[in-house]
Amino acid sequence: MKKLESGSLDFEAYFSEKAMGMKASEIRELLKLVEKGDVISLAGGLPAPETFPVEVIKKITEEVLEKHADKALQYGTTKGFTPLRMTLAKWMEKRYGIPTSKVEVMMVAGSQQALDLIGRVFINPGDVVVVEGPTYLAALNAFKYYDPEFVSIPMDHDGMRIDILEEKLEELKKEGKKVKFVYTVSTFQNPAGVTMSLERRKRLIELAREYDFLIVEDNPYSELRYSGEPIPPIKYFDDEGRVLYLGTFSKIFAPGFRLGWIAAHPHFIRKIEIAKQAVDLCANPFGQVIAWKYVEDGYLDEHIPKIIEFYKPRRDAMLEALEEFMPEGVEWTKPDGGMFVWVTLPEGIDTKLMAEKAISRGVAYVPGEAFFAHREVKNAMRLNFTYVPEETIREGVRRLGEVIKEELKALKG
Repeated sequence: MKKLESGSLDFEAYFSEKAMGMKASEIRELLKLVEKGDVISLAGGLPAPETFPVEVIKKITEEVLEKHADKALQYGTTKGFTPLRMTLAKWMEKRYGIPTSKVEVMMVAGSQQALDLIGRVFINPGDVVVVEGPTYLAALNAFKYYDPEFVSIPMDHDGMRIDILEEKLEELKKEGKKVKFVYTVSTFQNPAGVTMSLERRKRLIELAREYDFLIVEDNPYSELRYSGEPIPPIKYFDDEGRVLYLGTFSKIFAPGFRLGWIAAHPHFIRKIEIAKQAVDLCANPFGQVIAWKYVEDGYLDEHIPKIIEFYKPRRDAMLEALEEFMPEGVEWTKPDGGMFVWVTLPEGIDTKLMAEKAISRGVAYVPGEAFFAHREVKNAMRLNFTYVPEETIREGVRRLGEVIKEELKALKG
């Protein structure tokens, strides 16, 4: 074995090139700092523990162990526990109008695993992958491992700018490049909180047909709607099987179960299933059987309104606090649901450099540049409103407002 002069092992020399290129999640690293001391965290994307249906889980777990232990405690199939898969397909048909004949459902260890499997199955090095700017940081990390060429499309209050996407598609076509898929968090986007309009969803499907690409629709937040009218998922408009839909129990049940699902054409599901066999054989069977009873017995439909009632005042508290404490020149999104607000500061302020000062003043956020494929935007941040109570949100935004005012004053000299 290779040794350093000191006699210790040169650990770095053994890593693969892929491993050498890995970087820790900036959010996860930031949360470590937040844990040290009296810091109000508006940074993480955590559900409030108060929303976890603990008593229902106790009741279902007892029933599962009494009646279904042979299935729950055994290895499961890679595709997932069949009763849960069938129940989710019916739930999606009832909830979103997506016919069960259009999709096959496969269970995964949280939708984060789905992103990695999609990268594994669909991305060749150099393939063009279109993302929103900003987009979900962990999706960038998952896809990046497979060496795509990222194309970032800006957003406004109606989601991805499909007109700019169309221009970019034509440019890429002239360059002889073809998009493999477009990745979108279509409803109450992470990190921006915005929702893609109905017209843009329909146009995106048309463009997918015209330019022959797939759509990966990540939809973890759509059930967390506090105002406005629901919009059908992009998958609803998919007649060809171009859309791979990702769902999760993390925001509507409990993230500790690490359960999500992919709803897609059976041909795609089969290849993803084969990829998953090499990763973990199967998602947690015990959790799947509990989740099956949770959905099948109607607990999920009962629980969603309770979560909405719990989170809406927190959303309102954050928007009111931003209105009160943010200085002139600061802008923010006003989401109808989800977990996040996106704040844009005047040009010249680097929120990554400002983060340490904010933490020293007792408040944390996630700097915006991490959510861009090319890290080109420096003056934005993501705030979460689901994890801490209203009064704490208000105090956190007040502290943040003070830090921003100081930065603006320094910027003006």
